[in-house]
Amino acid sequence: MGPTGFDLTRLLAERGGERYELHSRHLNHQLPRMLHTIGFDKVYERAEGAYFYDADGQDYLDMLAGFGVMGLGRHHPVVRQALHDVLDAQLADLTRFDCPPLPGLLAEQLLRHAPHLDRVFFGNSGTEAVETALKFARYATGRPRVLYCTHAFHGLTTGSLSVNGEDGFRDGFAPLLPDTAVEMGDLAALERELKRGDVAAFVVEPVQGKGVTVAPPGFLCAAQELLHRHKALLIADEVQTGLGRTGDFFAYQHEEGVEPDLVCVAKALSGGYVPVGATLGKEWIFKKVYSSMDRVLVHSASFGANAQAMAAGLAVLSVMADEEIVANARHTGELLRSRLAALVDRYELLHEVRGRGLMIGIEFGRPKSLGLRSRWTMLQAARKGLFAQMVVVPLLQRHRILTQVSGDHLEVIKLIPPLIIGEPEVDRFVEAFTAVMDDAHSGGGLMWDFGRTLVKQAVANR
Repeated sequence: MGPTGFDLTRLLAERGGERYELHSRHLNHQLPRMLHTIGFDKVYERAEGAYFYDADGQDYLDMLAGFGVMGLGRHHPVVRQALHDVLDAQLADLTRFDCPPLPGLLAEQLLRHAPHLDRVFFGNSGTEAVETALKFARYATGRPRVLYCTHAFHGLTTGSLSVNGEDGFRDGFAPLLPDTAVEMGDLAALERELKRGDVAAFVVEPVQGKGVTVAPPGFLCAAQELLHRHKALLIADEVQTGLGRTGDFFAYQHEEGVEPDLVCVAKALSGGYVPVGATLGKEWIFKKVYSSMDRVLVHSASFGANAQAMAAGLAVLSVMADEEIVANARHTGELLRSRLAALVDRYELLHEVRGRGLMIGIEFGRPKSLGLRSRWTMLQAARKGLFAQMVVVPLLQRHRILTQVSGDHLEVIKLIPPLIIGEPEVDRFVEAFTAVMDDAHSGGGLMWDFGRTLVKQAVANR
């Protein structure tokens, strides 16, 4: 390559060290500020499977999976090969006036996991999959309003933001769509809204990402019955829970008899490489939206169903079957959850461990002993959620394990690791978590020193 040619390897070698400065200058300036504040400003050089590696070759266990995107871990060889193959094939992609085979093949494979559904629309992200479901539901029913759950997260574009259960995301972006929140599990509230006769659909995460709240037993089935009685639709948002995360292919499948009218998927379907979203739905809904040749492009996406995304999705589904990924998520998730749950009686700051499969929430709560209670109260007065952050930071700094607080103002850590992890990773996490909790309950140590730093930062940001 000549001296003026593009050389990505050289560019990264020359400018990669400027990553935080570049982000501060040209992108979201608050992100590097936040990372510096909590000590998450690491420099990862490469990644493989469930691990990151820094320049010194130290490994970091990934219990976050890119917010669930990396279901198969990073750089799975089968997905990589599929992308090499599709690029080398030099397909006539995105002509827009043909019917390439890969989208049909991927739709066929996805629908095998939801046999009550018939058709698929491919977009580019989870929020786009939700937007599609909202549009289709409103058009198919002729009604304007969509119900959602408090604390829900369905995306941040305008339609999906309208069904977001947290004011912090919605503030300043009104007016939004006509939508109403109900409490997860509150069938009476759901029926009360449905009786108004203007509801198109109820969109729900079978396990909420924020706080890792599992739908109560029987709720989805009962909600489905109410919705259909009132001629409204059930939309299952499986963007994070789908593709094996909870120990079934879709999380709604944990409850017998639940057959959503529309299902949204994304994240793990990408293999961690090419953004993709999909909305699965019933025949009559798609036929109503696309009712004539004049409406053939009434809902479309410029990059939707591109060959690279379709190849990645097909490779992901193949790997999931060949490597029994769903069964591993179920088995390993139960092992991790049960070992963490066994610690609840040991630590008074540990309130509950919940979840399904490899989607686990660790919730902290007010301790009983006077010394710990005073420290807890100090943190809560400054900002709810600081104790969970106090746990997340030493997990990374001292034990090289990446986790996240499950949501703003929540004392919950969410674990959503790659679905390929096994007993060694469970051992490593439980041992590290135990060490951090031992330190927290000692009443002193670096954790509470860091807690005071967080309090000062929280006060300064008010």
